[in-house]
Amino acid sequence: MINKQLDARRARLAVSMVEYALKLAPNSVLEEKRGTAMTAYARQLAMYAVYVGFGISLARVAGAFGRDRSTVAYACHQIEDRRDDPALDMWLDNFDTALRQAALLMEEKAA
Repeated sequence: MINKQLDARRARLAVSMVEYALKLAPNSVLEEKRGTAMTAYARQLAMYAVYVGFGISLARVAGAFGRDRSTVAYACHQIEDRRDDPALDMWLDNFDTALRQAALLMEEKAA
């Protein structure tokens, strides 16, 4: 069963964590316009994190972010291509762990 509200909460969590980690202004990543290169990169990171961290479909990630499926697919390919950098690869692994742990806490509290 697809839970769009849960998908949206997970997307907001990933966005908030990415904004914090990259020292971006709150809510800058989810603006309708593309924004700066850093903002676009942060959005790609958040989309990738939700896709990989929670194992949900590209279409569901797209719905949670208010974007097209092709945009999410492009974002995931961009980030995956950058994982050859050992520092980014380690950062993403750590981010994924933190994201899933934060989601568990969030979802336990909501239950």
